[in-house]
Amino acid sequence: MRKYWLLFAQTVTIALAVLFVLLLLKPDLLRWQTSLTTDGLTIRQVEGRTASGSTDSFAEAARHATPAVVNVFTKKQVRGLRSPLMDDPVFRHFFGDRFDPRPKEVSNLGSGVIVSANGYILTNHHVIDGADEIQIAMSNGRTLPAKVVGTDPETDLAVLKIDADKLPAITFGQSDNLRVGDWVLAIGNPFGVGQTVTLGIVSALGRSHLGINTFENFIQTDAAINPGNSGGALVDAAGNLVGINSAIYSRTGGSQGIGFAIPVSLARQVMEQIVREGSVTRGWVGIEVQDLSPELMESFDLKTGEGALIAGVLKSGPADRAGVKPGDVLVAVDGKPVSDSSSLLNLIAVLKPGETARLSVARKNNSLEFDVKVARRPPQLALQSEENAN
Repeated sequence: MRKYWLLFAQTVTIALAVLFVLLLLKPDLLRWQTSLTTDGLTIRQVEGRTASGSTDSFAEAARHATPAVVNVFTKKQVRGLRSPLMDDPVFRHFFGDRFDPRPKEVSNLGSGVIVSANGYILTNHHVIDGADEIQIAMSNGRTLPAKVVGTDPETDLAVLKIDADKLPAITFGQSDNLRVGDWVLAIGNPFGVGQTVTLGIVSALGRSHLGINTFENFIQTDAAINPGNSGGALVDAAGNLVGINSAIYSRTGGSQGIGFAIPVSLARQVMEQIVREGSVTRGWVGIEVQDLSPELMESFDLKTGEGALIAGVLKSGPADRAGVKPGDVLVAVDGKPVSDSSSLLNLIAVLKPGETARLSVARKNNSLEFDVKVARRPPQLALQSEENAN
């Protein structure tokens, strides 16, 4: 019996020693777990809040993340407009063929993130929009053609696929755990100079009403983001993906310390739907809303600015059939409070078409509830983002 106990003690000692060595030398192996999602899309997900990392150097975070960030090169044919003056020989004599209407090849540059070892890449919709040819250049210099799996213009996200496996997929972090002031790194290919890492902090969370996308919940950062960074990775101090770099506010075209990234939580939802179904399905109830201004609050005798004013209801749409009227103030969807028109847009979008949702409204100081059968959000609403159509 003593022999077995001795063997057990030795086994436990060896296991603890191996674990200690891994924690000391290879912490990356222990801070994520692999999760299989849909249709062969396999991602690595960090559990819980990650370590903030050392402020002396972010070399380990960069080493962890940069192999998964790629360059996205696109080409498309653009046809010029032919002027009637082109048929005038005198005009052609003086101006030549500068107004040549023949198709011209236009190149574009962006970035992307390898999200699955079997070749799935996440980038921005605007990076590959209208492209006739897409090439992916990886950090090791390898270049491969890519095809579009699907896009979602309303969040400015797209999923690409290359024919490769055993790729260095990025580790997904927890964007919901980010705090203002946390360190972040932006990785991409600005101005085509090559892969670049810049450092900053989270300047703000939940940025919306920017008029960039239909669905906005941006992470704002002062890490330098420039043209060519779009679609690249925003990572935390441990090198885990927390956002997809998407846009900047600039009067010069270059970084002025205000960049915006799509949170990885939203990006993952969109990505998984695209891989599974080829597109993104969202809920819709047929209403148009606007934020409550102080004047509207006074007009409707409202005590708080919580909620969104229903400015219009589509005739014979889901909300109209349920009894919702223009002038109602929508205060909750399925018990979840509505803070403004942007939050309402997101609450309705996550509803599943065919299901019934309960809308809580205020009408002339009366609280009413309506059961609305959710429909599928029409694709053409992607072109009407400024109208806050829900």
